[in-house]
Amino acid sequence: MGDFEGLTALVTGGASGIGAATARLVAERGATVAILDRAHTGDSGFLEITADITDRAAVDAAVAEVVDAHGGLDVVVNNAGIGAVGDVSENDDAEWARVLDVNVVGLARVSSAALPHLRRSSAAAIVNVSSVVAAVGVPQRALYSASKGAVAAVTLAMAADHVREGIRVNAVLPGTADTPWVGRLLDAADDPEAAAAALRGRQPIGRLVSADEVAHAIAYLASPLSSSTTGTLLGVDGGMARLRLPS
Repeated sequence: MGDFEGLTALVTGGASGIGAATARLVAERGATVAILDRAHTGDSGFLEITADITDRAAVDAAVAEVVDAHGGLDVVVNNAGIGAVGDVSENDDAEWARVLDVNVVGLARVSSAALPHLRRSSAAAIVNVSSVVAAVGVPQRALYSASKGAVAAVTLAMAADHVREGIRVNAVLPGTADTPWVGRLLDAADDPEAAAAALRGRQPIGRLVSADEVAHAIAYLASPLSSSTTGTLLGVDGGMARLRLPS
């Protein structure tokens, strides 16, 4: 399927996990892809831009590099983010500031830099990566939940702000996904096998969500074939947010 043919997509956090899966998928469907990350493998086959989304000047330069290299920008996937563990008392002020700066303000920096170019596109779309924890209370995720709840809220605000400009804005809300960050959490657990079983068990499908499954949802929202879809928060969570099964 070539629904992204002729379009340029920028994927933040595109060097691994959900971002890498998304970059590969939209490229297979015709997009010219650039990935922005703090570190790269060097073998993605895409334009790789090293930048920190907490640095506005670096973000502005990165977006300009994409446009200079590919002649425009049509799709932005705001996937870059960091995690946090603990209840509301366990993360100090510096960590609160750091996580919100990356997960929320970083998204705003990238989107702001991209807007002038998206306004010139006939198929402009922004897809933000939130999380099921924006809608479901999960233990030991207070700061992370706050940041991803903000991502969901700003997605709706952005959709309202830019719909008349022809820019669609949506978000995916993944459940616990099989990503490097989750892998590091499990490695750090006292009993990794028990921790992995608990993560699988809290999702009704009985397993982790795959990065590819989230990528397909992102591509659906970003595709010109979804030109009437904006202001949507799409769950990809194995039923975690809505289903209650008997134990």
